[in-house]
Amino acid sequence: GDVMATATEYRGMSVEDLKKELIDLRREQFNLRMQQGAGNMPKIHRFGAVRKDIARVKTVLNEKNKTGS
Repeated sequence: GDVMATATEYRGMSVEDLKKELIDLRREQFNLRMQQGAGNMPKIHRFGAVRKDIARVKTVLNEKNKTGS
């Protein structure tokens, strides 16, 4: 979705859901790149947001992997 989740929300998610979220975010990032390549970039602000979200999900996944929860 277009709503940016917070790190807190991500921490409340299961590892399984976080991995799905990561796939969705990567897919969105890919689609944004394709649009940019086609020369139409209506959602330039989404680029930074998606990148931040990906970093955030990865961070939370790493935390969860460390604690083993």
